[in-house]
Amino acid sequence: MEFGKLPDITQVNFKLPPDPPGNANILTEAASPAHLLTLSPPLTLYLGATGWSVKEWVGKVYPKGTKTPEYLRHYTRQFNTIELNTTHYRIPDPFTVQHWHDEAADDFRFCPKVLQSISHAADLGTGGDLIQRFCEAMGGLGSKLGPCFIQMPPYFGVDRLAVLERFLQQFTLPLAVEVRHHSWFDSEMNAGKFFDLLKKYGASTVITDVAGRRDVAHMRLTTTSVLVRFVGNNLDLTDFTRLDDWAERLANWFSKGLQECYFFTHEPDNLLAPDIAAAFYEKTKNMAGVNSRGPKIGGKETGKQMSLF
Repeated sequence: MEFGKLPDITQVNFKLPPDPPGNANILTEAASPAHLLTLSPPLTLYLGATGWSVKEWVGKVYPKGTKTPEYLRHYTRQFNTIELNTTHYRIPDPFTVQHWHDEAADDFRFCPKVLQSISHAADLGTGGDLIQRFCEAMGGLGSKLGPCFIQMPPYFGVDRLAVLERFLQQFTLPLAVEVRHHSWFDSEMNAGKFFDLLKKYGASTVITDVAGRRDVAHMRLTTTSVLVRFVGNNLDLTDFTRLDDWAERLANWFSKGLQECYFFTHEPDNLLAPDIAAAFYEKTKNMAGVNSRGPKIGGKETGKQMSLF
């Protein structure tokens, strides 16, 4: 992940900003007695990386001797979610989707990245059938589907708000949205329009914690689900202090009404993503009332829910 990367991070203030005022309303509403009577899923922290086809993980995350066709199965026993980037480049056929579903652990959730032909189109795919085809394909994951997420290109600014609304009207699966253009965060008015739109259509936010773009670590919630993309710096000391900050923030959110968080760890070349995910699991595994599981370096499974398998 090159977005927001810096060659020198010594001057970066990684402290997370305080919660925006709007979060309190989202969480209070979710924690209300009336809401809890109709919807009471288990609170869950999902931890994942961005791919399973990493041969260097054999003997480290996967058992020694693991063959390539076995990677997915072992990945889903170590992590409980994945930022599924392959769907950004093509819509998988039904056989592939069924294979993913069948190989994954029962509590695993796939988070497919929306097709680039949609996210980078001038009309966000609203003028054709790509959105419908993508949703139908991803729907094949059934109970193992988490939120899809759409990553807008850097040039997609607040002037395209109406286009985004048309897309949200057509997209039929759970969704989280990431925007990167500076205009979304240049003013409270622009940010407010964006977050209000997501709330209107039940879409969640993507919060990206990366060195060179602190504005995209906006900390805003629009639903009781959030997707966090944590970009580390080769296990620099700051990576671990940042995890402390996130553990504290998530504990607070969960205690006030957050239902689920999808937390994806990025490190250069993905090789160290399990290390930072394992560290975060250790910091969050005793979070009150929250289910989670995370990788154990050395290839052994770990987590509160591993007794399910």
